[in-house]
Amino acid sequence: VAQAAPPPTDTGRARVTETNAPAEPASTSTAVPMLEARNIFKSFGSVQALTDVDFEVRAGEVMALVGDNGAGKSTLIKCLAGIYSIDEGDVLFEGKKVSISGPKDAARLGIEVVYQDLALCDNLDVVQNMYLGREAKGFPGRLKEPEMEARTAETLKGLSVTTIRSIRQAVASLSGGQRQSVAIGRAVMWNSRLVILDEPTAALGVAQTRQVLELVRRLAEQGLAVVLISHNLHDIFEVADRITVMRLGRNIAVYERATTTQQEVVQAITAGVPTKVAGISGTSEEES
Repeated sequence: VAQAAPPPTDTGRARVTETNAPAEPASTSTAVPMLEARNIFKSFGSVQALTDVDFEVRAGEVMALVGDNGAGKSTLIKCLAGIYSIDEGDVLFEGKKVSISGPKDAARLGIEVVYQDLALCDNLDVVQNMYLGREAKGFPGRLKEPEMEARTAETLKGLSVTTIRSIRQAVASLSGGQRQSVAIGRAVMWNSRLVILDEPTAALGVAQTRQVLELVRRLAEQGLAVVLISHNLHDIFEVADRITVMRLGRNIAVYERATTTQQEVVQAITAGVPTKVAGISGTSEEES
């Protein structure tokens, strides 16, 4: 005799729907995050930029980080990249607590950031930009040009970047999408585990935007953890797996892209209630 299914368990979390959701591998939800930040605080004098912020990203996923200007997105990323020191809180990499006191510490962990200005030198070619500051040298101090060219070509080929005519052409002659490809290629060439992209499609045309978004997806498909910062929700909903919303230096929500809408994310960005604020009903600090 068939038995009726038990009623769904009330978890206390909003918008949990399991009926029609596609089944996901168990490892997706239970895997240890590649990077996890817990209870991060950061202030600049009397200005509290980050307050009790949590953030995580898993290997093989694109985590979007969104929020209005002044939400704390750039401050959080710079803390994770070692540009800013953290006042309070913990950072875990693959489940182990780490200390990131500078960009070199982040690079040793495999964290690479592609900033909005790309940090490319227009007067240098693609190979020189890919190895900028990390040139391969032999004896007596000569550059290993063939080795550098081969690895540059291999890296771009691995990312399916096929629109660059020659890796020896000056970056100044490249389109916006091609320049982004070079900057992203440089980030992943150095045994990167986590790539953070700050507004990668800003000021790009439709075709160039498509090229960059496809590249972002390929990074995740290759097993890297990807953090995508963008104001363009259309781009985010096209490539992101999850979406973290920040507002006024605090966490608002984390959404599964497949089960949310742009309207819901916009509502969280503009008027969302922080998840951890003492004295506000429904937040974790109030409940505790």
